[in-house]
Amino acid sequence: MNFSQIGFIGLGLIGGSIAKTIQKKYSETKIIATANRQSTIDEAYSDGVIDNSVLLDIEDFSECDVIFLCSPVKYNISYLKELKNIIKPTCLVTDVGSVKGDITSAAIEIGIDNQFIGGHPMAGAESTGYNNATTTLLENAYYILTYTDKIDGSILSDFDKFISSLGAITMTMPSQKHDFAVACISHLPHIISASLVNYVNEADDDGTLKTIAAGGFRDITRISSSSPTMWQHICATNKDEILNAYKLYIESLNKFVEAVENSDEAKTFELFTNAKNYRDNLPVKNNGLIPSAFEFYLDLEDEAGNIATVATILAKENISIKNIGIVHNREFEQGVLRIETYDDKSMRDAIEILKYKYKIYK
Repeated sequence: MNFSQIGFIGLGLIGGSIAKTIQKKYSETKIIATANRQSTIDEAYSDGVIDNSVLLDIEDFSECDVIFLCSPVKYNISYLKELKNIIKPTCLVTDVGSVKGDITSAAIEIGIDNQFIGGHPMAGAESTGYNNATTTLLENAYYILTYTDKIDGSILSDFDKFISSLGAITMTMPSQKHDFAVACISHLPHIISASLVNYVNEADDDGTLKTIAAGGFRDITRISSSSPTMWQHICATNKDEILNAYKLYIESLNKFVEAVENSDEAKTFELFTNAKNYRDNLPVKNNGLIPSAFEFYLDLEDEAGNIATVATILAKENISIKNIGIVHNREFEQGVLRIETYDDKSMRDAIEILKYKYKIYK
């Protein structure tokens, strides 16, 4: 596919980061965009990321080869309907939402599913706005692409290669599988976390629980500090798969309850062992019912030798690294590289040394 002109409807953190990355890697590509505010367009135009200096109407996207919908899901669906009679037959429309069912159904309903590929870059929900967009946001982050039976396999393959060329790690799957997956590993855990916090709050008559809350409780409920508005929208748009995951989770929880009720120590041990074995093999940082890790994150260009450079800088200062690795799912975290030290002082020293060269996230 020849992507000579790419359009963005919405230019916040995700859309802005994708646009900046495309401009950096494919400087000959014409990029146009519209946003909620003229100031966003002014900044993006001043950066040389986009080619238009004014807010655009939907009709201005008629000659695009690819259009990224980077607004909230309900707005994206409205734009999708408007674009149907505007775009050329070869134009591909994609989005960046974390739930794919509603917009995929809308694409099918209006008969544009042969030109639509859903997209979910699993990176960067901690900060918002174009001014926080970076060319490193997609670096080695998972980027899920969803499709219907109507999309041509070669188009899906070409777009997959294009997204991969931006530095992301692509995965393709049907929209329902995606929504169930994120319900299990993201949406339901947030609900469980929030419900646990609410339960402890209601049970905390004299403030004792809040006073002694430490390690495990803080770690397992950390995600409850996320935006209530965002999770309100997620629960509304992924209702069916969240409820499906919830029913399966209750079955799993009941196994623990039954083992405790029956004083079945062998079963209890088996359940905790199975959980530990699976959890210990997850490619994510160690949060949960274990001591907090001394870790921080930083942005890093995906170039040969960059990780070694960071390690060398710290080694020269006699700071030992316990663990180091790339974070692929950064949807609710920031930073491309995770660094873990052996103690708090080493972590603070490492941050102090590296902050002048790299952007640090704690």
